[in-house]
Amino acid sequence: MYLHESDALHVLHVAAAMVLVGHTFYAFAAAPETRKRVLIWTGAASLVMLATGLHMWHEHGYDPVGWLVVKVVCWLGLSALAGIGYRRRGKTGLLIAVALFLIVTAVTMVYLKPF
Repeated sequence: MYLHESDALHVLHVAAAMVLVGHTFYAFAAAPETRKRVLIWTGAASLVMLATGLHMWHEHGYDPVGWLVVKVVCWLGLSALAGIGYRRRGKTGLLIAVALFLIVTAVTMVYLKPF
């Protein structure tokens, strides 16, 4: 893979992560009328994260690494939280804590790669 392609994938991946995180937290406080628009944005961002993440994993020759499994679990959890946020309005504090835990865990796996 060329260097500029790798850089572009990283930028797209991080931008999609920021969109997903931002809209997820917005979903916890937004009016119910915004549900469709927010879920479209989080779904699109989640799909971009998946596609770019798999392509970057291809750089490593599809090596089975444990930290990647943790990141996929965090991605799945974070992707689901916006929809859950609209359905469980009374659990906003808990959902925010779960989202923060998933985000911190995923970022930790990126930098430390403990296993």
